[in-house]
Amino acid sequence: MKIRKIDHVGIIVNDLTAAKEFFLDFGLEVLGEAEVEDEWIEPKMGLTDLRKTVVMLGMPDGETKLELVKFHTLSDSKDFQHYFPLILGVCHIALAVENIEAIVAKLKKSGSELLGEIQNYENVFKLCYVRGPEGIVLELAEKIN
Repeated sequence: MKIRKIDHVGIIVNDLTAAKEFFLDFGLEVLGEAEVEDEWIEPKMGLTDLRKTVVMLGMPDGETKLELVKFHTLSDSKDFQHYFPLILGVCHIALAVENIEAIVAKLKKSGSELLGEIQNYENVFKLCYVRGPEGIVLELAEKIN
């Protein structure tokens, strides 16, 4: 048994439009967008009466994908937080970038918040965290030549 790659990272959001625009501005592209009500999802999550919108975004390298999910219905909402696939957000997503200063400037203009400063890590990487819509945190890493 071996793991081949990370296929995608899923993020649950309330404001799907803002989250989608954030990542589009960052250079990802929409691979697909759909409303999902099919019964196949319910047994997988152990819940009933689910309806969601999914936006699948592709990374520029064409390898990993980012899945944004907005749940519209959830009949078992009293137990919502017990179902880990439905909990809002993730800790952070780390992205390898070029020209970190230009990226941070662009993100700040569109309302994102730089957390702390761009740091030089042992003359190997420039690193920083940026918070976008829905509290999504990106760690940006630029390798120093």
